[in-house]
Amino acid sequence: MRKILWGILVCVMSATAGLAQVPTENSLLWEIKAPGIARPSYLFGTIHLICPADFSLSDSLKASLAKTQQVAMEMDMDDPGMMMAMMKSMNMREGNSLKTLLSEQEYAKLNQFYKDSVGMGLQMFEKAKPFILMGPLFNAILSCQPQSYEMSLVDLAAKQKSEVIGIETLDEQMAIFDSIPYKDQLKTVMSMIDSMPSARQEFKQLIDLYKSQKINDLYSMTMKSDFGMEGNEEIMLFARNKKWIPRIQKIMAGKPTFFAVGAAHLGGEKGVIALLRQQGYKVRAVL
Repeated sequence: MRKILWGILVCVMSATAGLAQVPTENSLLWEIKAPGIARPSYLFGTIHLICPADFSLSDSLKASLAKTQQVAMEMDMDDPGMMMAMMKSMNMREGNSLKTLLSEQEYAKLNQFYKDSVGMGLQMFEKAKPFILMGPLFNAILSCQPQSYEMSLVDLAAKQKSEVIGIETLDEQMAIFDSIPYKDQLKTVMSMIDSMPSARQEFKQLIDLYKSQKINDLYSMTMKSDFGMEGNEEIMLFARNKKWIPRIQKIMAGKPTFFAVGAAHLGGEKGVIALLRQQGYKVRAVL
């Protein structure tokens, strides 16, 4: 929320100025031109998991990527030490475990669901931050072996010998899920299990919006999701968007960069596109 510093008039002016920066075009791919820098960078909105039948890498995306010299994602996805670092940072703090956070009935229900739908029990997730349970759960929601835009972009970057870097570190991302109460994370997981048909329908709508490249509608749906952030928008989206802007500026000042972040980070007046425009960057849709 903006602070009201100069009364109602200035508040209205500030709100109008912010809204003027909100993207109106339907596009997942955007060109970024920085003041004083000749060669543009690009910004692409990903969806982290999607069925192969819905997956597509457009010619314009490939052409834009070919014009850059590095790929910047939320994290450095080709870091060979990432899996080891993930194992070290995946556990909850202060000795918490799923058995201490769930009732016996809830634990038994969750354990049985993972055995039936995922093919494994909860033993290996016993002390893990509950959001990690979402990975296997999405296989059940999608009813397919999902594909990753991030890993596909890593492969394309390797083919053109472009370095892959991260906008933020694994430790920063994992710390987010120590800030959100573990019981709230488990509440989301249990809600999805209890309402699987609704979860599948919502995710289908999300995929449809993604394929039609309606980033503002996708952003709005993410905010209203029954299985989403539930009051954690500031931690999950807004604070990160704001933190990313100076990092994006520094990265693209070094060399032309292809940025790829979750599509929910693009839309709205607190999204990456609006924030870059507020800093004087020209951001236009690549259609």
